[in-house]
Formats: sequence, structure tokens, C-alpha cells
Amino acid sequence: MTPGPQLLLVEDEESIGSLVSAYLEQNGYRIAWSRSGEEALLDLERVRPRLVILDVGLPGQDGFDICRGIRARSQVPIVMLTARDEEADRVAGLEVGADDYVTKPFSPRELAARVKAVLRRSDPVPRAARLELGDVVLDAEAREVSVAGDPVELTGKEFDLLAYLLDNVGIVVSRDLLLDRVWGLSYAGGTRTVDVHVAQLRRKLGRPDAIRTFRGAGYKAVRP
Repeated sequence: MTPGPQLLLVEDEESIGSLVSAYLEQNGYRIAWSRSGEEALLDLERVRPRLVILDVGLPGQDGFDICRGIRARSQVPIVMLTARDEEADRVAGLEVGADDYVTKPFSPRELAARVKAVLRRSDPVPRAARLELGDVVLDAEAREVSVAGDPVELTGKEFDLLAYLLDNVGIVVSRDLLLDRVWGLSYAGGTRTVDVHVAQLRRKLGRPDAIRTFRGAGYKAVRP
């Protein structure tokens, strides 16, 4: 049997870690379990996971700090676990580079579904291998983006969002459609998630007019 995707679980609570590990392993995933954020940063290089499941409420450095640390080293997809359900916390997680957000208490089945969805969308294939918008160039196969020839570091979801917008250049795409096509499922962050990622894209690309907001309708990638 072909080994399933390698995941890294970062969780200090023994009961939750044991439950999640057992369920995901039953569903074909290979699990490495780190009990602290500091341990996770070491395991990231050793394990080289396809996806990280990261608890926010860790001892020492919290999940937001560890998410930043992971993003400084890797673009691996990250699903954050938290007991907090405030919008500010969800937005904070997205802003530091999380790809999805699951609030405790959650069912292992829901978590497995979200892991599957994030993995499925971590390597999207736009209809064109190379997409351009002025001096913004997206290479789908290499998963690289450059502006005026200079590389731009994007998170996995920022890349997927930009790819979808460029693949539909000139078309106003609703937040709900972007949420469905880029994140999938009924994403817990809601359409605010889309707004946060568009703002991050504008900042990182340095081309705020390349993605225009149409109030009440959505977003459109426009040629200069």
C-alpha cells in the first residue's frame, strides 16, 4: 500500500493529540506529533510534512508565533486549532499565514475533511501554466510569483487566490465563489477570509489597483 501524506500535528493536550492522531492514521495519513512549538520547528525540517495541524494554545510560544516561524521556513499548508471563536483570532491566524481554521470542540471527521480539502487545493492547476497581469507573473507549475522580475513570497492560499483571479481576469468574482473555489467546504472564517487575503495580496504585490473591489459584488483582476 502506498504511504499516505505525512502530517505534522502540534498539540500539547494528550487527549486531543491522541484522538486526532489515531483518527487521521485510520484515514491513511502518517502522523508526526510535536508537543510544543519549539519542538515543531525542529520536526518541520526532520519530517518535511505535506501539512501542519497547529494548536493555537501552546505552552511557551503560542500557535501564532509558531505559525510565523513556520512561514519563515516553509510554505507548507497550515490548519490551526483553537478554543477561541472570535473573528479577531481567526483573522490573526490568517494574517500570519494559516490556510484553514478549526475551532474546538471539533469532530475528528470535520478536521479530516478540512485536511483533505486543504491538501487538494495546495497544488491547484490553473488552465494556463503561466498567468500574467502587467508585470505580475504567476508560474503555476513552479508555484512562483514575480513582480517586475522580482520574486514575491506568498502563502499557499494567497497563491491559489491570485491564480484564480488571474485565470478570470476582467471578470468580477464574488466572495462566496472565491471562498468555495479556493478554500472549499463551508469555511469557518467566512467571506472576511477573502477580504484579508486580498489585502495581503495587494500589499505583497505592491500593485493595489491590480485587484479592484466591487462593492456588494466581489473582486476583479484588471489589466493595467
